[in-house]
Amino acid sequence: MIARICSQLRLPARALSRRSGRVRPAAGSKRAPRRAWLAALAFLAAATSPAAEDLEIVISEGRDNPARIAVVPFDASAAPVASGMADIIAFDLLRSGQFSTLARENMLSYPATPEDVFFRDWRIVDMDYLLIGRADLEPNGDLGVAWHLYDVTAGRELLARRLVASPVHMRDVAHRIADDAYAAITGVRGAFSTRILYVLVQNPGTSYARYQLRLADSDGERARTVFESTEPVMSPGWSPDGARIAYVSFETGKSSIVVHDLGTDERRIVANFEGINGAPAFSPDGNTLAMSLSRDGNSEIYTQDIATGALRRVTRHPGAIDTEPTWNAAGDALIFTSDRGRRPQIYQVDLATLFVERLTFHGDYNARARLLPDQRHLIYVHRRDGIYHIAWKDLERDDLPRVLTATSLDESPSVAPNGAMLIYATQDGGRGILAVVSIDGGATYQLRSASGDVREPTWSPFLDTTRVVSSSE
Repeated sequence: MIARICSQLRLPARALSRRSGRVRPAAGSKRAPRRAWLAALAFLAAATSPAAEDLEIVISEGRDNPARIAVVPFDASAAPVASGMADIIAFDLLRSGQFSTLARENMLSYPATPEDVFFRDWRIVDMDYLLIGRADLEPNGDLGVAWHLYDVTAGRELLARRLVASPVHMRDVAHRIADDAYAAITGVRGAFSTRILYVLVQNPGTSYARYQLRLADSDGERARTVFESTEPVMSPGWSPDGARIAYVSFETGKSSIVVHDLGTDERRIVANFEGINGAPAFSPDGNTLAMSLSRDGNSEIYTQDIATGALRRVTRHPGAIDTEPTWNAAGDALIFTSDRGRRPQIYQVDLATLFVERLTFHGDYNARARLLPDQRHLIYVHRRDGIYHIAWKDLERDDLPRVLTATSLDESPSVAPNGAMLIYATQDGGRGILAVVSIDGGATYQLRSASGDVREPTWSPFLDTTRVVSSSE
């Protein structure tokens, strides 16, 4: 595999801590603050502070002209467990970078039902949208939440729904509301109900290092350890239904590929050959893994039938390192990294013909590619002027890649299933952190851990929330 590159980063020009709610401008920064956006964020940062074991979100940039939405505190007098639900919804919308929210103290009224809504109250404070809700407890103890979304300018209701779930799934209900509101306003499916996998390394670089594969909500909350080892864990990836994950573990003393069922916690080593066993990636139907193996003496791309273990060698290029495969949506081609041209570049292989085509030509280092859901655009690690960034490329045009990140040691990009955001690993002050950036580069935030380095993130597919949250119009 292509080795991890180590270097220092520059600090971002501006950051706001979700825990402290403080804006930390860089020395000498002359950028005009987005006062309304940051003020609302400061309030929500304090209201939704994570537990110590969760990731801390630090938002650094939002769009210049976000949609303005008021998320009114829900009436939770009959269900106190839902008292913080509006804060979770508002924070989801804020971290997308596409919205600014109205601070609670600037609201002229606190409607909870349609009868309480007077559009003049929200036009006065220059809102585009309004979201209200009311929570109660069902006779069986379930949490019921009725909520409404309004277009303030048009003076009409956009969406009205009622959700029911166990009170322990309050956060799932909140994320689901944020998803639906996001979709109603933007026309793009929301991804707040998704999850992220990442590797947390405690005491890195010492003989006491411990590696944890962690699973968390997309906002870093409710983090839990899926697997822990004193040996390295790397390259996690999701099955298309989100029920299984695959990753590389060194628990046997060498690299091996593990498939892990998240429901049963059953783990199975599926590749433990001589040499490298790395970079597993599920096929779109979930039945096959692509991987990088050096069992025949050279690092090549293989596919493996998960049920039978049958292997197929896909690439044959003596002397080159072929690694980091990822599937296209049709499952008939793999995109991978190879140094067969003396420098790491991105290639595509047709699985029917085994014809290999080079995809990247600008720059002397391009690696770890991921396709956007539209299958036309590629996200990958790109080196420019000796600095590693995440870049975006239109596969139908031969334009120069567009650099999306402002940090300088960026790797392991993973795209949200709606194609709106991507998460990647970088460093800040010598410590590994995760960062999220919108595909257009207009919004960014970071996820940090207080207990170690975080690296190797991967975003889940869309998850079936109906298993825990039921809805009605």
